[in-house]
Amino acid sequence: MRAMGIDIGSRFIKAALLENGELAATRMADTSFDPLERCKGLLEEVAADKVVATGYGRHLLEIHTSIQTITEIKAFARGARALLPSCRTIIDIGGQDTKVISLNEVGSVKKFEMNDRCAAGTGKFLEIMARALGYALEEFGFISSEGRSELQINSMCTVFAESEVISLITKGAKREDIAVAVHRSVANRVISMARRVSMDEDITFAGGCAKNSLLKSLIEAGMGKRIMVAEKPEIAGALGAALYAQEG
Repeated sequence: MRAMGIDIGSRFIKAALLENGELAATRMADTSFDPLERCKGLLEEVAADKVVATGYGRHLLEIHTSIQTITEIKAFARGARALLPSCRTIIDIGGQDTKVISLNEVGSVKKFEMNDRCAAGTGKFLEIMARALGYALEEFGFISSEGRSELQINSMCTVFAESEVISLITKGAKREDIAVAVHRSVANRVISMARRVSMDEDITFAGGCAKNSLLKSLIEAGMGKRIMVAEKPEIAGALGAALYAQEG
């Protein structure tokens, strides 16, 4: 059986294909202005017997096709557990929301919290701040925090935070120091969510932002706990959806 999961995020669409229970292929594409067409293209490219969709834009497929959908919480819980079977707490910083999920000993969701009301503390926030500081997003998360000043970004509203960044630039602050302060503000928000939900180990960082080494190190330092990152953290949601498809 070929089972596929599609995770339709605000920035990227991820797909994972399971063939007879084994991960056979993964795909990733920009969501673009027409995510439905992008999804149709992936479905044509990777033929599957059963497909389940998740993510920010999953309802597009639910409305326009007969594809079943599941929540991001269910998909990430299942996918992260498949990638790292020992995990009990999942952190995911997506393009439009940030999630912290607590799992019990068998991998079922105990509790979760999601910030999805604004871009604050999300991947989009980091993208906007990178642009304001003249960084490519790919290099933004690889700045060293060692020896950096303790600058603070006080506002978590994206618009006001960008104004703070511009103000710091005009006052002569080093852009590397500002970049670390931006990451620290996101890390502090995640840590605050984790304290309300779970800090049980093992803790895994899922999603594309898990590849941001500066963010990971700041969250680890603030929590005082080691965070694990799978080899392909960005496919956690798609893999979880594929596992549900496989069962159906």
